[in-house]
Amino acid sequence: MPRAAKRETGQPARRAARASRERPIELYYWPTPNGWKISIMLEECGLPYVVRPLDISKGEQFSPHFLAISPNNRMPAIVDPAGPGGRAISVFESGAILQYLGRKTGKFYPRDERARVAVEEWLFWQVGGLGPMAGQAVHFRRYAPDAIAYAIARYTDEVNRLYGVMNTRLAGRDYLAGRYSIADMACVGWVRLAQRQGQDLGEFPHLKRWFEAVRARPAVKRAFAIRIEAASAVDMNDPQVRAVLFGQRAR
Repeated sequence: MPRAAKRETGQPARRAARASRERPIELYYWPTPNGWKISIMLEECGLPYVVRPLDISKGEQFSPHFLAISPNNRMPAIVDPAGPGGRAISVFESGAILQYLGRKTGKFYPRDERARVAVEEWLFWQVGGLGPMAGQAVHFRRYAPDAIAYAIARYTDEVNRLYGVMNTRLAGRDYLAGRYSIADMACVGWVRLAQRQGQDLGEFPHLKRWFEAVRARPAVKRAFAIRIEAASAVDMNDPQVRAVLFGQRAR
């Protein structure tokens, strides 16, 4: 499903013309919070890109082609034909992709060291905390074959704690690192699934205000609007799907 990002208004004409001649970035994607991070950044930066749907329910992430790009067999990943030195480069892991695109474009990832440290603190807070804990909460609340009360409470409570951390952080600022950045892009998709994680955003007014502001951005709307028809047809009760998603060991 190809998709080309629209350029932000006000860009110099010569930059837009140069971008139009570039081969688009390939985004290996499935509609999950990790996938949304990168589609948001690509849209925010106005970079041309195409979506390469990767049906993780069918095991497409284990194909030799994709493993050469993402050895951890996880999406998202990108291939940028116009990488450093004009040579193609592939990047896997969502946090690394956001940093790469930030350096490439000079957008949403400040060069000033103090400002960059603040962005990186909250980016790594997400990739090491919010994402894994929210993912486990969703898994045990929705997909585990048996309802394990301890696991449900453990991860639901930890996500609640993390939401409280965000809420406190946002009490005196508009965005996590002051200005809108890749840290906000990394977090917004996970907060979008708050209800699945057993959370009520009404309990976190500063977080709710932030979420509504980020979600209202045109680029974020475009990123969330990407549709992969196969994703809506996945049957999470299918034993083969569950084996692919939840039953993998070392290969």
